[in-house]
Amino acid sequence: MTDSHKPADLNLALIGNAAGAALLTSEASVTFMCAPRMDSDPVFCGLLSPRAGPGEGEWRIRLVGQTSAGQRYLRNTPIVETLLHDAEGNCLRILDFMPRYKNDGRTFRGRTLVRIVEPLSGMPRMQMQLRPRYDYGAKPGEAVAGSNHIRYALGGQVLRLSTDAPLDYILSETPFLVGRAMAFLFGPDEAPNDDVLSVARHFLRRTEAYWHDWVRSLALPPDYQQVIIRAAITLKLCSYEDTGAILAAITTSIPEYDSSGRTWDYRFCWLRDSYFTVQALNSLNATRTMENYLLYVSNLAAGSPDGVLQPLFGLGGEREPEEELMPELTGYRGSGPVRRGNAAYTQVQNDGYGSVIMAVTQAFFDERLPNLGGVELFRRMEAIGHEARRRWNEPDAGLWEFRTRSAIHTHSALMCWAGCDRLAKIANHLGLLSEAAFWAAEAAAIRAEILAQAWNTERGSFVSEFGGEDLDASLLLMAQLGFLAPDDPRFTATLAAVERDLRFGDHLYRYRRPDDFGAPETAFSACTFWLIDALHRVGRIEEARDIFEGILRQRTSLGLLSEGVHVETGALWGNFPQTYSMVGLINSAMALSRRWEDIL
Repeated sequence: MTDSHKPADLNLALIGNAAGAALLTSEASVTFMCAPRMDSDPVFCGLLSPRAGPGEGEWRIRLVGQTSAGQRYLRNTPIVETLLHDAEGNCLRILDFMPRYKNDGRTFRGRTLVRIVEPLSGMPRMQMQLRPRYDYGAKPGEAVAGSNHIRYALGGQVLRLSTDAPLDYILSETPFLVGRAMAFLFGPDEAPNDDVLSVARHFLRRTEAYWHDWVRSLALPPDYQQVIIRAAITLKLCSYEDTGAILAAITTSIPEYDSSGRTWDYRFCWLRDSYFTVQALNSLNATRTMENYLLYVSNLAAGSPDGVLQPLFGLGGEREPEEELMPELTGYRGSGPVRRGNAAYTQVQNDGYGSVIMAVTQAFFDERLPNLGGVELFRRMEAIGHEARRRWNEPDAGLWEFRTRSAIHTHSALMCWAGCDRLAKIANHLGLLSEAAFWAAEAAAIRAEILAQAWNTERGSFVSEFGGEDLDASLLLMAQLGFLAPDDPRFTATLAAVERDLRFGDHLYRYRRPDDFGAPETAFSACTFWLIDALHRVGRIEEARDIFEGILRQRTSLGLLSEGVHVETGALWGNFPQTYSMVGLINSAMALSRRWEDIL
């Protein structure tokens, strides 16, 4: 039997349906899943090492005498197939997914984890360990068996396992022979409307068809298609469609590096991250996420009549996700602390204003949309723009969320400029000429000050803070955002300086100056993608392609990326999967691909 207690790694599979999500190990153990929402208590928390011991907070399926496991996504879907083999040549197939499909003009996205288990060869002998917990790993679920189900009392909620497998064997964790297909539905305490296997197979057929149709609608380049498809599906799974929020990552507290103390809860909607996600999906013709996000930020704006926006919000628009330590979870690979909530919501991060405006700008111009943005939406965005023009040169924590220092960060000012610049373009498009002139003038004034205050003459480059000397990777976004032309000598000089200070091989650190926890030990994957973009824009295309190919080799076996990479070992660290990183895969692949007209 394979070692079931080996240290955790991030070679994980993501399943979900934009209402719920779960992470599976390469041997099909459900190791992380929150319920009822993706930012709720993790009922499966094995990834974060409960003090209760190995196997707790997980849903394991293993073969007696198991020798190997293989895993893949079914083509163009988030449905995971795992094949387990034993020493006698038996093979068990497990299909894991969450249902999502069109039904009577609406999208059904049941908060149910579906597992279909069937023998592919021989008669494998399977053992199931289903051990959900609650209160962040502190307490085990209380199991009560019914006729064809087991109810698990988990604090304030009850989850139900409906199955046609022997309940006694599941409750006692006794190995049993699998001579036929079996199904397991784990979710809300509701009885299925048909026999369990029929329901599971119905969900499977319709879910697979849904994702095939969704992928078919994407506008893809000829190269790197599988890379883009997997990244796009992953971004879709990181959205919470009920409100339109977009998660920064599915997990909490996966450390940026071993024993670094840098463990944060990323199961919230950052205005900054959401802009990048929306922009990437829009480039693929997947505009529905933008439409949903527009409703989300409109509600945030309506709840902020003074126009002030904090950096992050809960999936339901919650404004105070207080940060707490969860002592009954020792952390990923024992490297805690584990946190619930994120104190960054109290920070001033002025780039968020521009991020919101840029995320919804396409809604004013894209004629494919059923409801184009109009004057009413523009007025709501103007309120946010006024905050940008008031705050662009005020100290803040910056996009890297420094907890013990503040400054006037170049990136924050740059995003405020971008917000004003886009408002001018939107106003002009709507025929609001006086407003267009006003916002163009505001953008011009901010731009002039950035050019003067963020340029360091001695270094011969832009720097990360007004009047400072250090650099950070966000300076590479100046060309992408349209602030400078790629061939502007000031941009090429800044690119060269960033490479000197922050580039290590084919990786880019976000910054190197020690922060609240010392100097960063991992390269931030999003920053490496920014480097690829910058190199591509200045004509160093083959070099950009080489770096991109290197990143592709660092993905998990299923094509996913976490927040960062340890440069020396190549190990993935940080919350998973990280939307920033998956966005980078899409943007770089789109930029580096050939055009269809070049090959047809």
